[in-house]
Amino acid sequence: MPLAPGKLARCRLARPTSARGCIGRHAGRVLNFPSQGAYAGVQHVSADSNDARLNERAQFLFKALVERYIRDGQPVGSRTLSRDSALNLSPATVRNVMADLEEFGLLRSPHTSAGRVPTDQGYRFFVDTLLRIEPLEGAQVAMLKEQLDPAQNRGALMESASSLLSDITHLAGVIMLPRQEQVTLRQVEFLSLSEDQVLVILVVNEREVQNRVIRTGRLYGPSELQQAANYLNSLCAGKDLKTVRDEILAELRDARESMNAMMLAAVEMAEKALVTEPDADEVMVAGQTNLMDAGELGDMDKLRRLFEAFNEKRDLLHLLDQSLHATGMQIFIGEESGYNALDECSVITAPYGSDEEVLGVLGVIGPTRMAYERVIPMVDITARLLSAAVNKQH
Repeated sequence: MPLAPGKLARCRLARPTSARGCIGRHAGRVLNFPSQGAYAGVQHVSADSNDARLNERAQFLFKALVERYIRDGQPVGSRTLSRDSALNLSPATVRNVMADLEEFGLLRSPHTSAGRVPTDQGYRFFVDTLLRIEPLEGAQVAMLKEQLDPAQNRGALMESASSLLSDITHLAGVIMLPRQEQVTLRQVEFLSLSEDQVLVILVVNEREVQNRVIRTGRLYGPSELQQAANYLNSLCAGKDLKTVRDEILAELRDARESMNAMMLAAVEMAEKALVTEPDADEVMVAGQTNLMDAGELGDMDKLRRLFEAFNEKRDLLHLLDQSLHATGMQIFIGEESGYNALDECSVITAPYGSDEEVLGVLGVIGPTRMAYERVIPMVDITARLLSAAVNKQH
């Protein structure tokens, strides 16, 4: 009888600069991922009837099998597991336990091998019940902190976080950028580049600068651009971009007939500069090619679907948006994501933000056969360090 699918391990995000363990919730029980000490024996879980049927020996063998498979990538047979487990069990006894684990839906037998590999439900049980997390060492945290320099502008900082996650996990790093609705416009300036191009300089939040090039229907002189900027600043400075787009520009569009040339020019340029960016631009992905080395994703059709999802990004955005509105860390294993392209993948995410609010989500995407005990704390601490850097920018 298989375990109930689709359960997520959630970890509470503590203070951004802390690297403590996290608390997960699964089916109404609290699971502690301790911050100190190595794994010291198998937990016997009795909250679910299915879990209760797995005695300590079965859980120990299952944990040993999953760890061996994650490490080597080869299906694990009873003889290998008997030797690795150090429980002095015969291969026949181990084979019977493996058959029970397969019946419970935790293991499956690939067609090409007599060994067993974990199912998605098996990975879920492993992560929620048997996994123990250790924090990163101080030297590792210091190295990561150096890569997330708060002196960078916001966009560069987000890109650094995505690339950093990819580099340290050897998976694909993803980050959902702060939504434009959460950005406050401080000042706008226009600078002519050519006969039909204008550089728009947006100062948002406290000191972040965004540059955009827009095309105009004609050449604008410096005085025209200055007047247009002054007009927009008088109306929009100090307001969030959503209000500017949805209310102020909408009102200005309705009043076009009564506007003079300067006001019309200002509205035209503002519409192009402040228009909502496509959703895909809210997600950065780094290190996609790392996944080409994953044996589970070696099938070209699987890789094609996955890279199409990376390129199109909308499915990723929807998944990250779920994490944004959830509590703490999220772990989607296999089909739990709800997107076919990610059926062979696990997605681990954590929120980041300022002291006042959650701004976005970052994480990694990789094969379900990943080193969860190593990747989870890396995602967690990167989110904390990014949050600390964002706070220093305010």
